[in-house]
Amino acid sequence: MSSLRTQMEFRFDHSTVARYQGFLLLQQPNQTWLIRPERSPMLLLPFRTHSCSLSEAKKILAQKLSEETHINQAA
Repeated sequence: MSSLRTQMEFRFDHSTVARYQGFLLLQQPNQTWLIRPERSPMLLLPFRTHSCSLSEAKKILAQKLSEETHINQAA
């Protein structure tokens, strides 16, 4: 049990969480980002980025939101 607790502490100590345009950006141990909505309804399903910086992750999210808006306007 103590090794599990150590692994969990390590994992949580090194992650960064940011809020951006109604989404949570959660940095993963491998430097990728898990991006998910803060609450429902979900405009986008949760997704992961490649290994990148926070500013790049925000750009990826902005691009996906812009694509989703474009699709909804066309429908």
